[in-house]
This record gives sequence, structure tokens and C-alpha cells, in this order.
Amino acid sequence: MRIEKATEADVDTISGLLGEVEAYYGGSAEPADPGQIRKALFGPQPAATVLIAREGDEVLGFASYSFLWPAAGADTSIFLKELFVREAQRRGGVAGQLMKAVQEAGRVAGCSRLEWTADADNPAALNFYTALGIEPRKDKPFYRLPLAD
Repeated sequence: MRIEKATEADVDTISGLLGEVEAYYGGSAEPADPGQIRKALFGPQPAATVLIAREGDEVLGFASYSFLWPAAGADTSIFLKELFVREAQRRGGVAGQLMKAVQEAGRVAGCSRLEWTADADNPAALNFYTALGIEPRKDKPFYRLPLAD
């Protein structure tokens, strides 16, 4: 298995993966808009970085992350937004390798910590993070404010 930073040539692959993520959470498996992906990841102000896990030509899963500032003091943190492994590849070490790759990206960038959230109704993810020895923080509630027109 190899983990590589996505390039603009991966837009259609990412589009399909995002459709699988939506289906996993009970939505439509419709691929995401390639134009939105291209703008978000490869436009003038990239919003995130995507790492893709592959074995040969087969795509196994992906992780997306962004940098946040400030973290502690004037430090930077890396924020894992999505970690997804295709169903047939789950429990085979792909997620662990993607987590290690995100951690390494944070170390290389000089980040002081890696942060993420997980859905309370996703026991597979919660069990995965617990197995890594990481307990959820109880002192940091999560808020979301939609920014609709």
C-alpha cells in the first residue's frame, strides 16, 4: 500500500469517494461535484489536502486535512476532517496508515497537535480511535453554524 497526496488528476476519484462517504452516512451515493473539488483542493486558496491510499491501481481510502492557526500560543495544528476506508478494505490497516500519514504531515509542517471530531453514532470510528489509545475530550464542545446565503 502507498499513500500519496492527491493531485488534480485525482478529482474524479475523490468525487466518487465523497459519494461513498455520503452513502456511509445515509445519504445518496451520488459523486460530488468535480468543479467544487477542483476549486476547494487545487484553486487559488486550497482549503484542504487529501491523501489517497492505493494498492496498485485500486483506491482503498482517503484522509483529508487542513491546518488551523492558532493552536497553542502561536502554534499551528493539523485538523483531520475525514478519514474513510472503502468497505471491502476496512479492518486491514488502511485507516491506521492514513492516520500515521496525517500525523507525519503535521510533524513536517511543525504542528503542535492533531485534532479531529467523530460522530457519536459511529461506533466503528469511535472504537478505532479508542484502539489507538486516544480518548475523546469532554472539555471541548463542538459547534456548527451553517453559512447559507
